[in-house]
Amino acid sequence: MADTTPAGVFRHGMDLLLAKDIAGWVDLWAEDGVIEFPFAPPGAPRRLEGRAAVQAYMAHYPDHIDLAALPHLEVHRTEDPEVVIVEMRAEGRAVATGKPFASSYIAVVTIKDGLFTHYRDYWDPLVALEIAGGTDAPFAGSQR
Repeated sequence: MADTTPAGVFRHGMDLLLAKDIAGWVDLWAEDGVIEFPFAPPGAPRRLEGRAAVQAYMAHYPDHIDLAALPHLEVHRTEDPEVVIVEMRAEGRAVATGKPFASSYIAVVTIKDGLFTHYRDYWDPLVALEIAGGTDAPFAGSQR
């Protein structure tokens, strides 16, 4: 990875997710990194603290979500050089149901020394529930 700016690290992270390289993506996290999901539905975690928690949460991601494309990815720099705001659209399918999805996201991300330290992910849980067949199945067994 040549670009170690927050925008470059974020884009590299998305390339790793598209390649289903979860271990590589988790390696981009600081030991004490935090991810928050303000719109998490019941049964899904709202906050993960530490790289180990992020790894546990993401370990089976490719078993549930087949992320195929990010047709829109726009990274906005902020006045804080370590913080970026990201607008993106993801496309893929739910592995269990085969249902396709397209979902838009906003994320506020802090990256220090080339590592994610804080990631606030504003995603639409209704899309996840719909592709899972209208249940909270994608969140079963998730850490809380």
